[in-house]
Amino acid sequence: MSTRRHALKTLVAGAAALATSPKFAFAENKATQFSTNNPLITNTPILRKGNIRHSVCRWTYGDLSLDEVCIFAKQIGLSAIDLIGPKEWDILKKHDLDSSMCNGAEIGLTKGFNDPQYHAQLVQNYLDVILQVAKAGYKNLICFSGNRNGMDDETGLKNCVAGLQKILPLAEKNGVVIQMELFNSKVDHKDYMCDKSAWGIELCKRLGSENFKLLYDIYHMQINEGDVIRTIRGHHQYFGHYHTAGVPGRNEIDETQELFYPAIMRAIVETGYKGYVAQEFIPTAGDKLGSLSKAIDICDV
Repeated sequence: MSTRRHALKTLVAGAAALATSPKFAFAENKATQFSTNNPLITNTPILRKGNIRHSVCRWTYGDLSLDEVCIFAKQIGLSAIDLIGPKEWDILKKHDLDSSMCNGAEIGLTKGFNDPQYHAQLVQNYLDVILQVAKAGYKNLICFSGNRNGMDDETGLKNCVAGLQKILPLAEKNGVVIQMELFNSKVDHKDYMCDKSAWGIELCKRLGSENFKLLYDIYHMQINEGDVIRTIRGHHQYFGHYHTAGVPGRNEIDETQELFYPAIMRAIVETGYKGYVAQEFIPTAGDKLGSLSKAIDICDV
């Protein structure tokens, strides 16, 4: 099964291959990437309802340049790109798009704040990138718990608190929100510690800062615990960002999978949430960007 970890490993190779072809050779890719009704072809931007602020995770379209992703995003009514680091923010600004979830401070998905041996490097990284995020005018910066490696929940919580408390004062001063992503440990991220919303919520409570939230990944939490809408309604104050994908398979969020995203989006809107929802599915259809456009249609409640 394809995962973010696998896709990130192949991103560099894909980008290098793309660089050897014409930068905007859209016509050549029409059969596999675009449909003739695609907004990028008609050059007519879609106006969205405004209840959901739409984004897409950059890594899921690693076979396109970031410029290409930005152009299409603007055409279908997105206002941001997710999981972009400082080196590429200038591209987003050129296209007048937000960096809805910044990255670049983390060591990796498995080496996180639950392990004190990584604290020195993590604290140094985050203190640096928090300032960059604030200077760029962005808000959200991702972090990870890391894997358990035999560690119990309570020890992991204490270690995360100890590490995160060293960076939160700077985040609070600069209006940056540190967001720890919830992953499933059943299928995609074996042994990951922050794999249940209850554990993440307890971490939020212990830190007691409005500048620390959870990135609630709907796909991951459906796999690990389900009860998505009830969880969102009951604990939305701890969730600062949302990711989507279809279950099972992490593919399109259409009628081929088990989640009903219009109801989930309505539940998010009803909580008063004003942040972003980022598409993070791996497209399998021949018209991959058409899948993204359809996903935004589905979520634009």
